Formats: sequence, structure tokens, C-alpha cells
Amino acid sequence: MSAIPHEKLDRIIQRFATVEHDMSSGGASGEGFVRLSKEYAELEPAARKALELRKTYAERSGLDEMVKAGGELAEMAEAERPVLDARLATLEQEMRLLLLPKDAADDRNVILEVRAGTGGDEAAIFAGDLFRMYQRYAASKGWRVEVISASEGEHGGFKEIIANIYGMGAFAHLKFESGVHRVQRVPATEAQGRIHTSAATVAVLPEAEEVDVKIEEKDLRIDVYRSSGPGGQSVNTTDSAVRITHIPTGIAVAQQTEKSQLKNKNAAMKLLRARLYEIERQRIDSERSATRKDQVGSGDRSERIRTYNFPQGRCTDHRINLTLYKLDQIIEGPALEEMIQALMTNHQAELLAQQDDAA
Repeated sequence: MSAIPHEKLDRIIQRFATVEHDMSSGGASGEGFVRLSKEYAELEPAARKALELRKTYAERSGLDEMVKAGGELAEMAEAERPVLDARLATLEQEMRLLLLPKDAADDRNVILEVRAGTGGDEAAIFAGDLFRMYQRYAASKGWRVEVISASEGEHGGFKEIIANIYGMGAFAHLKFESGVHRVQRVPATEAQGRIHTSAATVAVLPEAEEVDVKIEEKDLRIDVYRSSGPGGQSVNTTDSAVRITHIPTGIAVAQQTEKSQLKNKNAAMKLLRARLYEIERQRIDSERSATRKDQVGSGDRSERIRTYNFPQGRCTDHRINLTLYKLDQIIEGPALEEMIQALMTNHQAELLAQQDDAA
């Protein structure tokens, strides 16, 4: 693997110094200062690493000169080179990771959708287990979870539940969860003790801003109706529930959680905007690399991504062939981080391989 060009390191260091100067000079204010602060935070890790790497390259050149010169110090320099080379290799790998292209949506809040799939009541119960797993994981990260809408299963869990997750880096971590999740266990209602297989689908969408997606009023069909509770019971005597259909794509979203029609409309528009934004993200990702099958970018829900086997206490992620025998800890939230970190590391390795192929 070739060394990182000095010119690239110098550009990062120089840009960081410029941003640092502009912030401290007091010339920027308001939105300009916010923009500089964000760039400073993004550049700082790479700039610090670039300085360390440039210093280490200089030390390596110094050892080479000492070896060429010969004499008493040559043997010492020769002995030091393997140690310095190992340090350089580590620094270069860390620098390459910092230079990987960032997903613009990584720092965004998330709209999480969990739906029961095949398996009837057990699928709904499993969907509830998954949602609570994400709730606990979010709590461990200091994120806030706010349910947008929920349709409960007859024997527990959810037929469908949609929630906002607010927190820095929420999408960066949870975007790997999109797909079909399969469970194998003995349901509480199973008298014969037989293992059943059920499934639930998870969709993770980055929250979209109005500037991200332009939605024309003429492209929308908005229907209002009376919201209802379980069994068709009316929970509102006014037409407060809202269904919005985006005519060009056929995407329809509905909200009836709030008593206010306006609040339901705003919530539905937020969900519609997120779904349209994700479609655009997928299109751009496909254009960038038509031959690359990126599970994260595609969010392909037709493909099983993970199996939760309760009798054996194991959880297997099929995308990276990782099996952890700590299913209880994963469902409870803490060990889910280990699974997500493995997926993030694998994704970084794929991006590094693409960089090397392109070089």
C-alpha cells in the first residue's frame, strides 16, 4: 500500500489552519460561524492525524539518511526502522479511514419503521421486541425516541410502528439495520414446544429537510378522514386523520396520532419527505457504483439480513457472516453495539478496497 501523498496532507493541514484563523479572527458570525464550526469539527481529526503522519515521514527520512551515511549511527537507525515502519503503517491506515468519503446523512436524525412480516401474531410480537431493542440502544447512546404512529398486534407487539430517533450520528449507526430480520423460537402460545420462524422488516430513513426534497403541491393528493382506534372505535369526532399520496411515485403516508389535522399533516409530510429523500440517495448511490452491491446504500428489504435464534442463543448477521452467542444481550440493547460496529468496520473496509482499486 503506497504512502499518502504529502500534497494531500498539506492541503488538509492548510485548510484546517485557515478555518481556525477565520473562527478566531471574529470575521464570521451567524450562519457563517456555524458553517465554519462544522467544518472545523469535521477537519480537526484528519488535520491532527496529518500533522502526526507528516512528522513521522520526516523521522523515517532521517533514519534513511543516517543509514546511507554509514558509521556508528547506521546500525542504530537500521534497528529503529522496523518499529517506525509499523507505526507508519498504523498511522496511514488511520488516515485513510479519516479520508473516506462521508455519507452526508450520517449525522442526521432517523425515522425508524418496524413492521411485522410473515408469522402472524409471533411476527408482531417480534416486531415489538425489535423496536424495544432499538429503544434501549438509543437510550445507551443518549438519543431520544419519539413514536410517530403505532398499530398494536392482537397478542402483543406491533403490526407496525414508526418513530423518530433524535441524536448525533443516529443514521450513521442505524442505517445498517434496514432489511428483513428473522426470528426462530418457541412462541408462548405453542403447546407442542415447536420452533416457529417469523420475520419483521426494518426501514431506517434519514430525516430530510425541506431543502433536500422539493415537493410540488400539484403532485400531492391529500385525503382527510376520521381517525379510529382498535376495532374501528372512533377516537375523534372530526376528520383529523390525514393521508398524503405523492402522485409521481405512488408513495402514500397516513397519520392519525394527533387530534389536530394540521399536526397530522405535518407529521405525514415529514415521513413522505424522508422516503423521497431515501429514494434519491439510493439513485445517486447506484449511479456512483452500478456494479457494487452495497447493503447499506440499497436498503434492500427483500433480503434477509439477520437471524435471531433463541433456542441456540445466537444472532447471525448474514451480510458479514458474524455470529454472536449473546442473543439476550443483543435483544436487551448493549451487545447490539458490537454487531453495528462490525458492520461499520466492514463497510469501511469495502470503501478502502474501492479506493485502492481506483488508485
